[in-house]
Amino acid sequence: MDNNTNKKIGGWSLIPMLVFVVIYIVAGVVLNDFYTFPSPVALFISIVVAFIMFKGTINEKFKHFTDGCGDENIQIMLMVYLLAGAFSAVAKAMGGVDATVNFGLTFVPAQFLIAGMFVIAAFLGVATGTSMGTITALVPIACGLVDKAGLNLPLALAAVVGGAMFGDNLSMISDTTIAATRTQGVEMKDKFRVNGFIAAPAALVTVILLVIFGRPDTAVAIENLSFDFIKVVPYILVLGLAVAGLNVFVTLAVGIFSAGAIGIFGGELTVLTFAQSIYDGFRGMEEVFFLSLLVGGLSNMVAKQGGIEWLLAKIRSFIRGPKSAQAGIAALAAAADLSTANNTVAIIVVGSIAKSVSEEFKVDPRKTASILDIVSCIFQGAIPYGAQFLAMGSLAALSGFTVSPLDIIPLLWYQWLLAVSLIVSFFVPFADGIIKKHPWNWEKGKAEK
Repeated sequence: MDNNTNKKIGGWSLIPMLVFVVIYIVAGVVLNDFYTFPSPVALFISIVVAFIMFKGTINEKFKHFTDGCGDENIQIMLMVYLLAGAFSAVAKAMGGVDATVNFGLTFVPAQFLIAGMFVIAAFLGVATGTSMGTITALVPIACGLVDKAGLNLPLALAAVVGGAMFGDNLSMISDTTIAATRTQGVEMKDKFRVNGFIAAPAALVTVILLVIFGRPDTAVAIENLSFDFIKVVPYILVLGLAVAGLNVFVTLAVGIFSAGAIGIFGGELTVLTFAQSIYDGFRGMEEVFFLSLLVGGLSNMVAKQGGIEWLLAKIRSFIRGPKSAQAGIAALAAAADLSTANNTVAIIVVGSIAKSVSEEFKVDPRKTASILDIVSCIFQGAIPYGAQFLAMGSLAALSGFTVSPLDIIPLLWYQWLLAVSLIVSFFVPFADGIIKKHPWNWEKGKAEK
């Protein structure tokens, strides 16, 4: 752990973040809708509190804030939001959502649709390494299926988010995987093996539950549904290019212009309405755009004041042995993600501390990397103020649906089952096959061959 004496360490610096969380949660509970009170306004209030509380000149504090807003990961996320919103709006305007929904209903029995959405989201997430890209691609389709097949909306959205977080957690190209393995000095393939044994039982039970409880509320005569396959092509392109590993910006741009071209040639769009649809998509992502930008700034301000390090140090003081060390590492990752609302940032923040805990209490670093990735993905896919939930809400709204996080969180079966599987692995080493076969050599800092 960094004991830099020049950095002030104090839990008081977490107060602005707590102000935001309290305002957001209280407003959501009182209004019975987490999207009525603008979350960027709640965050703006907390930023004002930070500027008043924190030490330093106004210019120093503003620099810390803008450095956080300008972080490369934040900027990339913002652009993905805009392009995803544009693709969703254009595809919907040209009839792509209805065509895709009818296409899916024609070939997939309605009772398996929600379970199928989980599996598709999991596959896409693993292939692309992005939970955000998976959610933005599948939520509009899920909303369309809900409307046509009489499915449970909160359960369908929970299935998509759960599958997306499964993929984010296990993908070899995910930012979380890269951060977790690099901070612990382990190979991605080794972390994948340990991680996979912990996640597989949770995913399997989730699919079974979704098959049992995901049956439609109303019967649908799916044999009478018609669709124009050409309108499904943009979705196939986006999913196919994403799986192939093409840059997310290029992928979404191809989706936007292919959907626009099909709409224009089919008569559903003109050049003007195509442009208007793109802008409508941009506007549909306003809230999540502003919130992500402001969270980046506030998180950096809190970090500069030592708030996150103080919180992590407090949690670390409760560790007594290997089992509690694993629980402590999990708590560190959870606290960081709850504070930053960004799973990659959370792993980076706690990475060095987790490594020191791992070395001190002899927790295999491959297990530590898995814990960091699993826990950050569990919480990132469950907090209502996280990017995944906000993007899901914005895209659902573009499809004409309003749903409260309170309706979805209890149905995030994959995340909760994954948490149970992880906790069991602390005491029953069922996922430690690669660890037992190739023990970690602490002197050399690598696994024995």
